[in-house]
Amino acid sequence: MIYVLILAVALSMDAFAVSIGLGSKHKKKTTSLALMSGIYFGLFQSLMPLIGYVGGVGVLGWVESYAPWIAFLLLLMIGGKMIYESFVEGIEEDIAIITHRVMLILAIATSIDAMAAGFTLTLLDINPFIACMIIGVTTFCFSWVGVFIGEKSGTWLESKAELFGGIVLILIGLKILLL
Repeated sequence: MIYVLILAVALSMDAFAVSIGLGSKHKKKTTSLALMSGIYFGLFQSLMPLIGYVGGVGVLGWVESYAPWIAFLLLLMIGGKMIYESFVEGIEEDIAIITHRVMLILAIATSIDAMAAGFTLTLLDINPFIACMIIGVTTFCFSWVGVFIGEKSGTWLESKAELFGGIVLILIGLKILLL
């Protein structure tokens, strides 16, 4: 269960970073923006790992002996991408108006990684629905808080959140590989 909580925190760092950026750029109606961020990011971060899990179960029989290596490589790539993105500007810089369409695109963009990480749920002894619910609720909370942090402090924490999430995902991948 602790791995799922750690995975949930790590996966939510993308959404947290984007929420900080949104909060720092859009300081009006932050409560509604925080709710919108939490719902969109939380929902997509809970659905995408489930899709990854279902896909992983479908191919697990074929690749079972390589599954820890596949999980490690997926988490290494996701973590590496997050670390890289922590050093470049975020996409929320260019967003002038927050609409449902914009939030949908941001939610999909930040949760694609979670779909790949969902494959690793096939290797953990946990109910995937509970795991995805934990990931979604965690992301909702981080996204909600991220908007308010961004409103108060600007973007200085944004890249650090992505860096932290990337490092944690790589460490989870190493742990799965070494089990």
